[in-house]
Amino acid sequence: MPSEEKLAKKQIYFDRLINHLETSPIALLVNVDNVGSKQMQDIRIELRGKATILMGKNTMIRTALRNRAAETGDEGLERLCNVMRGNIGFIFVNDGELDTVRACMSKNVHPAAARTGVTAPVDVFLPAGGTGLGPEQTSFFQALNIATKIVKGAIECTSETHVVVKGSPVGASAVALLAKLGIKPFEYGMTLKMVYQNGSVFDAKVLDITDAVLTEKFMAGVQNVAAFGREIGIPTEAGLPHMVANAFKNIAALVSDIDYTFPEVEIVKEYLKDPSKFAAATTAAAPAAAGGAAPAAAAVVEEEEEEEDMDFDLFG
Repeated sequence: MPSEEKLAKKQIYFDRLINHLETSPIALLVNVDNVGSKQMQDIRIELRGKATILMGKNTMIRTALRNRAAETGDEGLERLCNVMRGNIGFIFVNDGELDTVRACMSKNVHPAAARTGVTAPVDVFLPAGGTGLGPEQTSFFQALNIATKIVKGAIECTSETHVVVKGSPVGASAVALLAKLGIKPFEYGMTLKMVYQNGSVFDAKVLDITDAVLTEKFMAGVQNVAAFGREIGIPTEAGLPHMVANAFKNIAALVSDIDYTFPEVEIVKEYLKDPSKFAAATTAAAPAAAGGAAPAAAAVVEEEEEEEDMDFDLFG
């Protein structure tokens, strides 16, 4: 049975965890696999006053969450308890500091050598060319089925080789070879996995959704509503501009051949009388990248036409 001192320390940790969860506006769940103590300390120092990092054993965290959920009936804590798997910790973010915390996490990423049995986070390729190793090291390359040749007393790879596959365990031969070549293929740091806010747990990818993405999704929905309403003949606010535009087209078509007009349809009648104005409108709407060449050409053409008219008037 744990001593009273250990129980007291656990209770202090429980109280601290629950207090942060209930008072912080947002909690980030981060994975800290392969993050060293010095790296963790640097992040703590940089985030001091902006966020609080709290780590702990999953069993203790789940116990604290279950006990508090039983006391308060908070379903959000139950959801949070269900995702506490793996080497996960908390970053409790102060108001307005979320971007600062994410920038700090992205910045504090350190290169690391490959280790046997570790799941590779990225693919690792050995480039073609010289390795700087002597012929006595050929056995490492043979173990990995890497084609080599000896050039001026040194091993040279004849082609680029896929040494480590992303998502697969790193083998001992690959680790030994990469170490001899001085290659540190991996980078490790805190990785954001999930977010806990207002009793909800959601994937961290939600934080990458920008206003532009939301606007695009909303406008796509508006277009669908407008199209659906127009198809079934039920007027909607989204479809109103299309209804007005189609009604105007019908009116313009109706009055185009009769002796009746109104200000809004006059420009349509002008285009119908002189179709060349369509080309003029297209030219006017062309990008300014032409550098003013089109207006200059139009001026030259107009000038030439005036000269031709003058010649005709004088000698016709």
